[in-house]
Parts: sequence; C-alpha cells; structure tokens
Amino acid sequence: MDGTVRAFIKPGIRVSIVLKKDQGTGLLTEGVVKEVLTNSPGHPHGIKVRLESGAVGRVKRIL
Repeated sequence: MDGTVRAFIKPGIRVSIVLKKDQGTGLLTEGVVKEVLTNSPGHPHGIKVRLESGAVGRVKRIL
C-alpha cells in the first residue's frame, strides 16, 4: 500500500519513508509512526510523518 492517503496512516503503524536528504537517491528509512504531519487528506508525494526515532519524511510504503 502506498503512503499518499492520510486515512491509511495512523500512529503506531510501521512504514518506509524517504527523508528530505535522501529524495535524490530514493533511500528508504523504516520506522514506526509517532505523528502525522500532513493535514490534507492526500498528497501525491506521500504523507509527511515523524517516526518514533525523530526522523521526518514522506511515506512511500506502509509495511
């Protein structure tokens, strides 16, 4: 499942995100969602979240 729909993304789920610094390479970082930062119901590049590790990025995949 992709990460472009906010309704699918809740705190506590495991996701793969792309960090701002990794957008050029597409390197993904896995973690558990702590907070959903995007307010709109969808975003074409992925919903922005903060992971429990503190990393912030856009969801590319819900695991």
